[in-house]
Amino acid sequence: MTHVTLLLLIQFAFASSITPGPNNLMLMASGANYGMRRTVPHMLGVSLGHSFMVLMIGLVLLRAFEAFPILNTLLTVGAILYMTWLAWKIATAVPPEAQSVQGRPFTFLQAAAFQWVNPKAWVMGITAITAFAPQDWSIFAGSALVAVVFLCTNLPSITVWAALGVQVRRFLGTARRLRIFNVTMAVMLLASLYPMLMH
Repeated sequence: MTHVTLLLLIQFAFASSITPGPNNLMLMASGANYGMRRTVPHMLGVSLGHSFMVLMIGLVLLRAFEAFPILNTLLTVGAILYMTWLAWKIATAVPPEAQSVQGRPFTFLQAAAFQWVNPKAWVMGITAITAFAPQDWSIFAGSALVAVVFLCTNLPSITVWAALGVQVRRFLGTARRLRIFNVTMAVMLLASLYPMLMH
């Protein structure tokens, strides 16, 4: 791998990690509803879970999709259903008459598992492995390199979104404003499914 290719991989990992997507929208909502400290397990689950997923894409999953195309269809349907349910949970986190947030933030394992039904995470992983994994390295070494680069760039990127949510909370002093914010986040989460639906 050349230095230029490595820099391009870092650039791709950073750009795809910090731009809006299901993970970042959910982290922003979690920061606004639960604060930064309670959102940390969610953040770590996203970062470590996605890096592990990238490694598995490189080692196993691309071959499995080629051999069994139905797996891709099943993943798509499952992702749409699960993310629709998550959007509903976000939208209804604050009852109109209440001042306290209902429910709990994502745990580490929930956030890590979510990567497997997150369409943006799949696109990021497949693109990175196919475009940047060194062809002259072993499959494991090349996949591990891409996964490590994502791990190093993803956590700082998603921290920005959680922190932004915490800052937004200062302007959401009433249950009504927090409800409007949560419904907006839920709609944006559903909108992020558009590329998958059009595929």
